[in-house]
This record gives sequence, structure tokens and C-alpha cells, in this order.
Amino acid sequence: MTRPRLPLHPGGAPVPPLALGSWNTWDRMPHAEAVRMIERAVALDAGFFDVAYYNMGPHTENSTTDIRFGHALRESGVARSDIVLCGKLWLWDWPNQGFRAQLMESLDRAGLDRFDTLVVGDYLDAPDMPRLVADVNELIDDGLVGSWGINNWRIAQTHDALSEARGRGLQGPGFAQLKYGIARRSMAEGDAYGPLFADGTLTLQASDVFEGGILATGRQPQRKIGADVGGIRERIAASFPEVARIAAEFSVTPAALGIAFCLTHPATASVLFGASRIEQLEQNHAALALARDHGDDLRAALAGLWVDRDVRADGVW
Repeated sequence: MTRPRLPLHPGGAPVPPLALGSWNTWDRMPHAEAVRMIERAVALDAGFFDVAYYNMGPHTENSTTDIRFGHALRESGVARSDIVLCGKLWLWDWPNQGFRAQLMESLDRAGLDRFDTLVVGDYLDAPDMPRLVADVNELIDDGLVGSWGINNWRIAQTHDALSEARGRGLQGPGFAQLKYGIARRSMAEGDAYGPLFADGTLTLQASDVFEGGILATGRQPQRKIGADVGGIRERIAASFPEVARIAAEFSVTPAALGIAFCLTHPATASVLFGASRIEQLEQNHAALALARDHGDDLRAALAGLWVDRDVRADGVW
């Protein structure tokens, strides 16, 4: 362990600072490699796994990545108490497809009995917040999940959820899973979410750190990747040579550089990324020591690579 663990939500248990995501990650590696990946992740303080069923709304792809992860986890022999599992609830067809049904299907597919936490996904139209908060808290009360957070919500709905939970004595979102990295900083560092991070209302889980792999390899991926909020992806891709140059100065890979940058944000509890080879995971682990030992220098070196300065910080796009 080269970085102290922080709680994912106020008052919660500390979690590993590195988290492995599941958006088609586990179906991009052989089963035996997936088993070893889980074992190695636990050893490298990355035993935090984001496990979702991607088959709704824009993710209607009948993915089997969650099933494959579950098989690999059971074969690994890793103790349940040594890992953190995060599920996901989708709002694309909610409440027609209720949270309980979604969660039970997700747990069943992965062969799990509960999630430690979960993320409620983004949306097109603002959801019915009283019902949403109540539905999530029913799952918490039933022991199916311990806490919850939100994924790239517009700030108005995040405030609504927090207010609704406070007013009814229920558990509100404790963390925000936001696009955050070397190039995209506006939501996490802007005046919308910034105050909620500064006063400890929320912690940050950085996601889409590599812009679908572009800032890790310099290549445009052929697979499906996250949304290009603000239409700035070409500018982000153009910044890769400078990212690679700075990474070489710090003797790490561009991927490790990107993770380390996220860890320098004082509210960051974990950084979520995909890795389909153990070598990638081991290289990424260098981010922990880099952020600890050279955080200020790192931020100074990367100051000019903030690409989304003109993109709205409130999540509206």
C-alpha cells in the first residue's frame, strides 16, 4: 500500500484507491488471465471492482462481461472481505424497469449476494427524485447494498437527491463518479461539484480517465467508448504527444500519469479504469507513489493540458 485508503462516502469504510471497471473489460481477456487479474488487483490495492450489466438504453449490447467477472472471482479464491464490489442501476427505462429487479438480475448474473456500493447512472430527463431516493434506500435497508453514488448527473439533480435524503432521514449519494482526468476537469474542479467535494458532502470517483484509451496509447479505439461531452475529443487526442512526453519525464506510462493526476484531487477516493492485461495493472500501480511523492510537480507539469475549460461544469450538455 503506497497511498492511505479513503472512505468512498462520508463515514464509510476506506476503499482501495484503484478500481477496475467492467465495461467489456473482462470479455477482452482469457478466463485464466481474468482470474490472475483479480488476484493481482487485490495485491496491488486495486481490489475495487465495478460490475455492471450492460444491456439497457445506449448500452443495449447483451454484454457478458459481468458473468465472466463472476466466474473469475469465484475461481480466484479471493475472500469477499478483501474486495469492494460496486454495481450499477440504470435510469433509461426506470421506473418501468425497477431498481430491485435490475439489482437482483445483476447480482444473479455475476453470482453475487450483495454489492458494497452502487452507482445510479445518468439520464435523459430528470428522474422522480423522491421515488428514486426511496427505491435506493429500500435496497440498502434490505442489505443488498451498503451505499450509493451518482454517475455524471447534472448538478441540479444531485442537489435534489441530497436534499430529499436529508429531509426524509434517508441515505443520499455519497460519491460522484465523474469523467475526470488530465484533459477533462471542469465538472470535478468547477463551481458546480467543487463545493460538494470541498465540504465533504461527496467524494470523487474519477472515471473515463484515459478518454476511452486515447490518453493511454495515443490511438483511437475501434470499440465503443464514452460520450464526447463538449465535442473536444480531437483536441484531446492532439494532446497525447505532450502527455507521453511528461510521462517519460516522470518515468511512468501515460496511463499511470493520468491516474496519478486524478489522485492529486483532494476529494478523490478512487480512480476507475479498465485493464485487460496484468502488465497494464502493474504499470498503473506506479501512479500511487507518483501522486504521493510528486503531486504538486505533476499538476504543474500538466496545467496546460486542461482541454474542457469551456465545457459546462454543471453536467448539462
